[in-house]
Amino acid sequence: MKAIQEVIRLHAAGLSQRQIAQACRLSKGAVGKYLQKAEQASISWPLPPEMDPAKLEALLFPSHRSATVTAPVMPDFAAIHTEMRRKGMTLQLLWEEYVAAHDEQRVYQYSQFCTHYRAWKGRLKRSMRQNHLAGDKLFIDYAGPTVPVIDPGTGEIRQAQIFVAVLGASSYTYCEATWSQSLSDFLGSHVRALRYFGGVPVLLVPDNLKAAVTKASRYEPEINRSYQDLATHYGAVVLPTRPYKPKDKAKAEVGVQVVERWILARLRHFQFFSLMELNREVRRLLEDLNQRPFKQLPGSRKSTFEALDRPALKPLPAQDYVFAVWKTAKVSIDYHVEYNRHRYSVPYRLAHERVDLLVSARTVEIFHQQQRVASHLREDSRGGYSTLTEHMPKAHQRHSEWTPGRLLNWALSIGPATRDVVRWQLESKPHPEQGYRSCLGLLSLSRSYGVSGGCKLIQASD
Repeated sequence: MKAIQEVIRLHAAGLSQRQIAQACRLSKGAVGKYLQKAEQASISWPLPPEMDPAKLEALLFPSHRSATVTAPVMPDFAAIHTEMRRKGMTLQLLWEEYVAAHDEQRVYQYSQFCTHYRAWKGRLKRSMRQNHLAGDKLFIDYAGPTVPVIDPGTGEIRQAQIFVAVLGASSYTYCEATWSQSLSDFLGSHVRALRYFGGVPVLLVPDNLKAAVTKASRYEPEINRSYQDLATHYGAVVLPTRPYKPKDKAKAEVGVQVVERWILARLRHFQFFSLMELNREVRRLLEDLNQRPFKQLPGSRKSTFEALDRPALKPLPAQDYVFAVWKTAKVSIDYHVEYNRHRYSVPYRLAHERVDLLVSARTVEIFHQQQRVASHLREDSRGGYSTLTEHMPKAHQRHSEWTPGRLLNWALSIGPATRDVVRWQLESKPHPEQGYRSCLGLLSLSRSYGVSGGCKLIQASD
């Protein structure tokens, strides 16, 4: 073994064991073993002229002479497969550690070591062959079967959907029941899954679900905007599986299959009368699933998670993500936008512009060209206004086109009754601009129909 000669030579040159390990591409432990053997055999540099590599190996490792009758030690490939999921791990390093651990026994050369490992790996199930890095990917999908839930009041049966999330390295699994696969349920399940794992992976890998992907593509899928917001909040990246690429979602498919077999199949004879009751039983079976030993690998999902994934996950943010949806709207002439029949103000200069609304359970945030221009508490009173003083023009009379004076002059040109109705519209609102909608509606009608008579009726009824 020329490596032994090189270790002895570099040691005589004054290099440290760490430097020798780097130069010879060996582990520090292997270098220490070689030097210890050389010292025990009183071997030093320079070697005697007759000491070729074969004689040196026979002198330092006499047990290797029985190689013709002793089979090499078979590596623990299950443990090696687990170690390969650690970031930065290589087969070269694992082989060196294997050699150092069996220095008195016959071992495989590196090429044979790799060949045997690939053969062992090929006998695993497809999903188990993939070496997903610790803390790297969380695979997300829904189970095919649903679970019936009976309304105790009406007897109506609703079908609950089963959300499944599986970490790539450990196969540690989370699942729960929700009423639908809607965006709000989908993102809410993510929040609870990440809380269950106690950390955040680098990548969120959903199938091409409607709630996750608005436009599927092999190269540049279009991610739902709210889903992207969730990923940004947690510091993760959304990477949907590619269409027609089954290997991309093998881990998710196997995770769903395991949940269907080990959890849903065990619930088939149960009757549930609430989603909470169903999820309580799902959680009990989930804990049992994660503790169950692997058949072909050492440990369980839980123990592998604790060893690999948990240390590699990024910490959770201080606050959970709060669900919000995006809507597009056009600012009206009175510098308000409408959501669910309630109107929210924006800076008056944005009248007639298109803006984006980010609506949560508590707030309505308004963006123009990706810049937030307004933020309001959400109000569900239909027909109401939420107006901030700083959004108003400095002088209502200088409004871009329509002013109260101009509207009143137009109304008077039609008749006194029309003027009185317009004045009432302007004065009955907190701010004159809020009455513009109704006044402009009268203007539109006046172009096709006379409105003076109608205004007299309105005035009389008032």
